[in-house]
Amino acid sequence: MYVIIVYDIKVDRVNKVKSFLRQYLFWIQNSVFEGEVSESEFKIIHEGLMNIIDEEFDSIIIYKLRMAEVMNREVLGIEKAPICEIL
Repeated sequence: MYVIIVYDIKVDRVNKVKSFLRQYLFWIQNSVFEGEVSESEFKIIHEGLMNIIDEEFDSIIIYKLRMAEVMNREVLGIEKAPICEIL
């Protein structure tokens, strides 16, 4: 599945979330990661994020798509971290 994760995290946890997500997804821009993951990887990501965040202060939105091909992605302005350059 293809996932896009967008987050708004208190400053003291931002680096933990960012470092954790970099293990599985591509950093797109501040507070945004995306990429293809397996079902088991998604479960690891979900559980890992739940262990890091404080649900009373932090917010994470996860968009799940069956495959990247069904997503129409458009970037306005400069693309900070182009996925096409990552092999």
